[in-house]
Amino acid sequence: MSLRNEFEKSGSWLFRYRSFLPLLCLPLFAAALAANHYLWSSHVVNEWWQAGCLVVSLAGLGVRVITIGHAPAHTSGRNTKEQIAMSLSTTGIYSVVRHPLYLGNYLIMLGFTLVFHLWWLVLLVSCIYALYYERIMMAEEVFLREKFGQRFEDWAAATPAFIPRLTGWKRAALPFCWRTVLQREYNAFFLIIAVFFLLDLVGDSVVEGQLMLDWGWFAVFLGGFVIFATLRFLKKRTKILQVQGR
Repeated sequence: MSLRNEFEKSGSWLFRYRSFLPLLCLPLFAAALAANHYLWSSHVVNEWWQAGCLVVSLAGLGVRVITIGHAPAHTSGRNTKEQIAMSLSTTGIYSVVRHPLYLGNYLIMLGFTLVFHLWWLVLLVSCIYALYYERIMMAEEVFLREKFGQRFEDWAAATPAFIPRLTGWKRAALPFCWRTVLQREYNAFFLIIAVFFLLDLVGDSVVEGQLMLDWGWFAVFLGGFVIFATLRFLKKRTKILQVQGR
């Protein structure tokens, strides 16, 4: 089997299980938490640092929101069994980067990793992410090349794969739809809130040697859970968030 075919095959396999990438990093995060300490030996400074890390992860969610908000049906989805693309998206955020969802995911993961303020952990997690998603992106692009031919080639030649080039921006073909975003991204939103709450809880408890519940983070967690539960109910029990063609 040629190296290209091997990469494509492994990329297709990884595509199915791409949602489990964070599990690969759990042992690293556990080791980092075991040696956790406050930045500059200050709890206050550490709290501000964590707030900044949360902003990084929310920026990643923002990239996902922009992507999903303008996406037509059967594109930019969470499908895992096989590649699905009824159309080739080349406008909006897809005019400046070919894989915006993976860029958003990286920023979310980066925010989590920065909490530990360890440069080697950021570097290691970034390398794992790059190796993991490089093959997934390759497999996706093989599928798109076979389906859309020269149109894909022209778009790929003008659009970076992962690092955006803002000079190529083209207005999105479809208007932004908040209902689509709320229907599809409430899980990612709550995941971010829950992870930061747990990192703060465990990290502070390790440093202090006893259970330390930060009521500010707890309030954020509860608020996030209420939003998550409400949107999940609306998605599962009503049609309020459904939009035809999206």
